Amino acid sequence: MRSLIVLCALAFAVPAAAQSTPASAPVSARAVELFERDWVLMNWALKFHDKDRDVLISPSEAQAAAGEFRSIADGDSDGRVTPGEYASAREFILARH
Repeated sequence: MRSLIVLCALAFAVPAAAQSTPASAPVSARAVELFERDWVLMNWALKFHDKDRDVLISPSEAQAAAGEFRSIADGDSDGRVTPGEYASAREFILARH
């Protein structure tokens, strides 16, 4: 859970004070926000994780997609996704999917 929060914070590369989601927000809400902020990730998440095909990413679908994204992005398997790893994973997804 903590790793996903770190992923979201690093993924946006925005100071914590500038983020619109409060720190007390549920992890699934932060996962949804991850995809709402990046069209590449949103399209990928909808293509592979929109199980009910409603063209919306629900919190549970976003949670599953965020977990898969982290496994793609965490190149050094340290449990964190750096801005460089995020950018590389985004480019990978853009090129392959």
